[in-house]
Amino acid sequence: MASMTTGNTSRADANRRRILDVALAELLRDPDASMDQIARAAGVVRRTVYGHFPSREALIGTLVDGAVEAVAAAHAAGREGGEDLPEALAGSILAVWKVADRYRILVALAQRSVTVQGIRERLAPVRESCAGLLRRGLDEGVLVSPLPAPALAYVHEQMVFALMEAVNDGLLAAEEAGRSAAVTVLTASGVPASRATALVAKLSD
Repeated sequence: MASMTTGNTSRADANRRRILDVALAELLRDPDASMDQIARAAGVVRRTVYGHFPSREALIGTLVDGAVEAVAAAHAAGREGGEDLPEALAGSILAVWKVADRYRILVALAQRSVTVQGIRERLAPVRESCAGLLRRGLDEGVLVSPLPAPALAYVHEQMVFALMEAVNDGLLAAEEAGRSAAVTVLTASGVPASRATALVAKLSD
């Protein structure tokens, strides 16, 4: 009986993962994709999708949770190996952008269902980690801003969101946006533009 239960759980988990993977692909292709469309694309019946996610909003919320986890991991990984704080900051933004660029359509979509406040709450741990890095930089004088670290971290977050929207609206090429985001964040933190550009170029090679 236990093995049967384990088998059923494994199948359910596999179905859930498949639905999430397919839902992300479908929503990035068509932000208005319905639960029926997602079920068909995943090769399951509509009831199976609703068995895991009671609503489209719940499905999108779960996808956003996954995106936030990926952003947090990228933020931490991007900071590693930085020789100084500006370099660590640049590395974290470049790493985050690689993840954010994949999810940028989802973020725009999620603002309708998860809400902007919901996204901000999910990103709070990443923002706090960024604030810690910024606080060190401000205290050591390698970063300069009239804003305290928590507010500056919030501004950085909003800059990344704004650049994602600029790409979505065709105002900025996606392949340029990562570097632009990193240079913009560095200069907003008081790093001279020439050094910011050189750092980002070095880390992008």
